Amino acid sequence: MDLETKKDLVSNWFQLLQDAICNDISTLENNKIQFESTHWKRNKIKDEGGGEYRILRNGKIFDKIGVNFSKVYGSFPKKFQKNILGASKDPRFWASGISVVMHMKNPLIPAMHFNTRYISTTQQWFGGGIDLTPSKEDDKEKKEFHKTLKKMCDKHNKGYYKKYKKWCDEYFFLNHRKEPRGIGGIFFDYKKDNFEKDFIFIRDVGVNFQIIFNKIIRKKIKKDGLIKIKKNSILKEEDILNLIYYMIEAQDLGYKLVVTLMEF
Repeated sequence: MDLETKKDLVSNWFQLLQDAICNDISTLENNKIQFESTHWKRNKIKDEGGGEYRILRNGKIFDKIGVNFSKVYGSFPKKFQKNILGASKDPRFWASGISVVMHMKNPLIPAMHFNTRYISTTQQWFGGGIDLTPSKEDDKEKKEFHKTLKKMCDKHNKGYYKKYKKWCDEYFFLNHRKEPRGIGGIFFDYKKDNFEKDFIFIRDVGVNFQIIFNKIIRKKIKKDGLIKIKKNSILKEEDILNLIYYMIEAQDLGYKLVVTLMEF
């Protein structure tokens, strides 16, 4: 399969997934509130791609949610080349991805993050992940969440779950607290061994994120989030502050790269 075909397949999937996730969210909100959509271009003078931000605010379930798609291309500035895989001798790049951040009104429903991406320099690779940060501990929910991730990973490779869970815990480790942030999830990058197999995995990650957030929300949608919570059962305020910090920082290196590509 030639590279241009791979790019088309990947970017079309990310755009399709953006539509599917937004449709799910609209359904959960009973179609009573609409996404605000903003299309943007990386360069106003020449064609270097762009994307679409979709934001929903002040819903019945979602306080704020962003579902963002991007497809950008061009050349790295010289100062970036040595730090990017496959760009040291050739600065040209192409990148596409989808990123989702969910903030809930009900504190019983965890904040959620998901992203997947495909980046092409002289080398090509996938990256992404899913993780949750609850404001109230729920051991059963944590167990079911990781069970779903393990089942999905095991379909592709029995070693994926352990590897990607560890990667997530380490990447989002809070040094000042000496513990991982939230209840973790999976994180992966530089997947480039086999495009067909890796692309199937990427699609499975996206579909399972849909399954996960629908299941969690529908299970807790009618529960009262304003109930009195015991002092020791609620996670420290630092968890939420750390989540916001990582959201502002675009949460992981791969998506930071896409953001960087959008800006220079």
